[in-house]
Amino acid sequence: MPKRLIKSLLPHHEEVRTHKHLKLFGSLMHDPNLWHLNRHSVSGAFAIGLFMAFIPLPLQMVFAAAAAIFFRVNLPLSVALVWITNPITIPPMFYFAYVVGTWVTGENATLEPFQLSWEWVQSLGVEILIPLVIGSLICATVSSILGYSLILWIWRWHVVERWKARRLRKKGQGTPSTPST
Repeated sequence: MPKRLIKSLLPHHEEVRTHKHLKLFGSLMHDPNLWHLNRHSVSGAFAIGLFMAFIPLPLQMVFAAAAAIFFRVNLPLSVALVWITNPITIPPMFYFAYVVGTWVTGENATLEPFQLSWEWVQSLGVEILIPLVIGSLICATVSSILGYSLILWIWRWHVVERWKARRLRKKGQGTPSTPST
């Protein structure tokens, strides 16, 4: 797996350790396993980050950090993946989760025309809460399993390709001839 690419995209350790919402973990964030990039820590971080991205809660980063610390997977990657849900992607992601939830519960997906007001949210809150939560949990579980499996497969593929390339390099070199004296 291209470790250099992942390292270049992740925030620095101190940046994460000093984040205002993550300071509450204190010395737990000094575990070196939280900062390693290996097959298990990266795939676990993908599973946690993708799972938390689909959970409709505030402070998803804090929950992702807590899960990363508990499961001892790469902390910066877990926290960074939560940002898949951002102001642009939240509406389609959670609407899809709501549709999945209505399909599973057998309810009709009937949303009134969208109005950006607190009254509209309150009037639909109870109606959409159960399908949204169920759909979010299903989408979170499926995406975390797929992310975990895909990263394991990509990592394994990359290692096999590097082994093949190394074997070909060694084969191409041949044995050095000894000079005659």
